[in-house]
Amino acid sequence: MFLPARMRKLKIITLDQYSDSVVRSLHEEGVTQIDDISERIQQDAEWRQILKPSRATPYTGRVSSLLMKTTGILDFLGSVAAEEKGLRDTIREFINPPIFEKREVEEMDTESLIKRAEEILGRVESETRVMEEKLNELDSEKSTVESSLSVAEKLKDFDIDFSDLHDSEYITGIAGRITAENLPELREKLAEITEELIVSDKEGENRDERVLIIVTLKKHADSIASVLRRMEFERFEISELRGRPSEIISSSKTRLEEISRERQEIISKLRDINAEWEDELLVLKEQLEIEKERNEVFSHFGETRKTVMLEAWVPLKEADRVIAVVEESSKGHCVTDLEEPDPEEVPVLLDNPRFAKPYETFVEMYSPLKYNEIDPTIFMAFVFPFFFGFCLTDAGYGIIDALIGLILYRGLGKVNNFMRNFGIIMMSCGVWAFILGMVANGFIGDFFPRFLNITLPTVIPAIDAFVNPQNILIMALTVGVLHINFGLILGARNNIRLGNMRDALGSQIVWLILELGIILYLLGGMIVGAPVIVLAFAMLIYYNGLFGLMDISGFLGTLLSYARLLALCLSTGGIAMTVNILTGLSYEMIPVIGVVLAPIIFVFGHIANNAFQSLGAFINSLRLHYVEFFAQFYMGGKNKFNAFRAERNFTKIRR
Repeated sequence: MFLPARMRKLKIITLDQYSDSVVRSLHEEGVTQIDDISERIQQDAEWRQILKPSRATPYTGRVSSLLMKTTGILDFLGSVAAEEKGLRDTIREFINPPIFEKREVEEMDTESLIKRAEEILGRVESETRVMEEKLNELDSEKSTVESSLSVAEKLKDFDIDFSDLHDSEYITGIAGRITAENLPELREKLAEITEELIVSDKEGENRDERVLIIVTLKKHADSIASVLRRMEFERFEISELRGRPSEIISSSKTRLEEISRERQEIISKLRDINAEWEDELLVLKEQLEIEKERNEVFSHFGETRKTVMLEAWVPLKEADRVIAVVEESSKGHCVTDLEEPDPEEVPVLLDNPRFAKPYETFVEMYSPLKYNEIDPTIFMAFVFPFFFGFCLTDAGYGIIDALIGLILYRGLGKVNNFMRNFGIIMMSCGVWAFILGMVANGFIGDFFPRFLNITLPTVIPAIDAFVNPQNILIMALTVGVLHINFGLILGARNNIRLGNMRDALGSQIVWLILELGIILYLLGGMIVGAPVIVLAFAMLIYYNGLFGLMDISGFLGTLLSYARLLALCLSTGGIAMTVNILTGLSYEMIPVIGVVLAPIIFVFGHIANNAFQSLGAFINSLRLHYVEFFAQFYMGGKNKFNAFRAERNFTKIRR
């Protein structure tokens, strides 16, 4: 329980004709990690004489292509079928998300699945392809019409037919805008080029801007264009415009409305298609994903002319069941061998009781464990919520956080494991904040004594955070000493188990001896404590050199880091008390409006305080584990167990 799952390496040899069945069975069981032995076969001459690397099945490319097509259709239908939801619907889905009822599907071979996928995708595409093309055409036309409308609106003050400005054999027309400041200079430079031109200008969207139409002989077009570029002239595209600006504006707006109606009709039809096919496509996508993974895994194997060999990591407690599954799926035509693994190669699978499972994410975020080191997940499951509660120390806020956790657990947690785990963690944290708030006189700050003039009967006067903060500090440092020492004991155990006695003495045991010496000095005086302290200093210098003495300040800083528990506790209570004071002042000192203002200050003030303080409590609790606690013992590895598992969220196999 305090170590990662004990693992074994399972070697399997079976006939080629049963390899597919074995792979499918292992995939459905989902308790093994398939090892890639193809590289070993290529590099090891002895292995190469017996085996050759296997390859992914020839179906892999076809399955991948169908998977991409299915994903594309789902994304397209999902994007056009998405409807804007109101706040009420969003909250309802958050609290009670729709749950997909898994469909029973038959186990089928790759060829059958490909045929089924082609049939379904063909039927869906026959309905959607034309509409998708029409939508693209409408979107393209909409973009063109909007561009014409934009140009026409900028040139609306000119009473001119744009057809007359199109390039001809002798004449060219240019439209655009320039800053009013640059216009005189532009006229001068154009006049230097030719007098055979007409420049008409109007005021632009603001007074600093002038809109121009320039008509000149085509032979001067390049020279004038060069000047315009240097003068930062913004040119309008008018080659597609026909008619006067007012006519273009009117016709463009009419066409945009028609396009909008046509799009809406198509989208309505696509929503019907999506409603009819979405579930079927989700099921198909999941089947293809599973099939793709199964076909690709063959590239990890080795093979002879008639046999296939694979290696898999399996938890020791699952080994017998997996061997039975392999024998059944190969009808007994297999050879299996279970080996004791090299600890450096073993992928690490955390193995904790159910209540501690949500905290495995925190440990894995830090680093994968080493196979033979202590797994701190269970300790974290107890201590993390306590630290969170210590930082918050407010029963009212604790209730709110626990309720948020419950909503996550009962809501999105039904369809999302991360949200489920996070909900459990939030509930645990909220419970500890409630307990510590009730004994330390924190319930929405000083709500009860200030507004109701009563004191919570559960308050322990000695640890009343508003009266005796020094006692809270002593508690925080005591908790820190216990936490660090526990980490030192775990670190010493890890090092001793791995044969690193010198590291255990110089990095962990020396600090335990130093602390023991200080305790003996405080209890029995110099004669009792001094020898132990001298021994600790001697060990420190012997194992770490003179620079080891500098570690004393670092160790002291680590212990004092736990004072943040007090700081966050007082911060939560202090700000909550401030909100309560402002609420009372606004009610008592502001006539009429104060009656309305006071509840607003109270509600939003405490929501904001709870949000920021809960976030701070979460981050600092995590920091105390990652930086202070884990640093005492955590070694970390590189291999994380990656199960070869068919992830079924929409389907289940019909047995």
